[in-house]
Amino acid sequence: MVDVFSAILTVLGLALFEIITSLDNAVINSDVLRTMSPRAKRWFMIWGLLAAVFLVRGLLPLLIVWASNPALGPAGAFMLSFNENPIILKAVEQTEPIILIAGGVFLIFLFFHWLFMEEKSYGLRAERFIQRHGLWFYTVVSIILAIVAWFGIQRSPLLAFGAVIGSTAYFIIHGFRQNAEEREKELIGSTELSDLSKITYLEVIDAAFSVDGVLGAFAFTLSVPLIIIGNGLGAIAVRELTLRNIDAVKNYRYLKNGAMYSILFLGLIMIANSFGMNIPEWLSPIITFTVIGIFLWKSKTTLRTYPRR
Repeated sequence: MVDVFSAILTVLGLALFEIITSLDNAVINSDVLRTMSPRAKRWFMIWGLLAAVFLVRGLLPLLIVWASNPALGPAGAFMLSFNENPIILKAVEQTEPIILIAGGVFLIFLFFHWLFMEEKSYGLRAERFIQRHGLWFYTVVSIILAIVAWFGIQRSPLLAFGAVIGSTAYFIIHGFRQNAEEREKELIGSTELSDLSKITYLEVIDAAFSVDGVLGAFAFTLSVPLIIIGNGLGAIAVRELTLRNIDAVKNYRYLKNGAMYSILFLGLIMIANSFGMNIPEWLSPIITFTVIGIFLWKSKTTLRTYPRR
């Protein structure tokens, strides 16, 4: 019974985390979909959803497991993710710290970029002051990487290398996202691009935006089936929001803040676990529900006081 409850809590936490971290993607999708025909919108919802759930959120966790265990090959990585064989479980234990520290560094970099560099609704007083000193972002993340790598190398060179991989992955994905934002403006105003071209573009940026949710999912659990189920449910909910209620969601101005502070806590949990602290799995969904709940409440309070039109 405890295992079933833990699994349900994990799946719900993963779904909520996927929804909140995908809101920016949903806004981009919604803006582009407004320029497309009804038939193209239906195609995006049906076949695009299958691609988002199975090819991206289903395949990416498996690729991460394979990348951390290259000697197993793709078939072996698949078995590692779904098999309870003691030999395979031992392989998971050996590679778990590398996956966790890489994902943790990625998420912490993501949080500090938002905190220092991105436009936002200021949910906490310190956010305005910090954003005025945006150039300190590069100093802060460089120091964080140096500290994490230093302590990592004391335990294992591979652990330190995992931290470097996490920082590298962040800057690569960040580059894709900046390009996506620029391309979005072209797609919205373009009358020359076909609906098929726009759908292809949306699927590509969906893959880029899904990395947050997939890497953060490893803070909840290392069970790939649970990650696929939770992220898949979240992806389905995001697609529904994209077509129906995205304008209403935009009114909740502090949801992004809640998502980013959740990302910070999950990144810290992943790094702590990579150093062997063994933080219980139930803590990640509890923190996610709590932090997002606080900022949702703050958003509702602000909306009642200062309603948007």
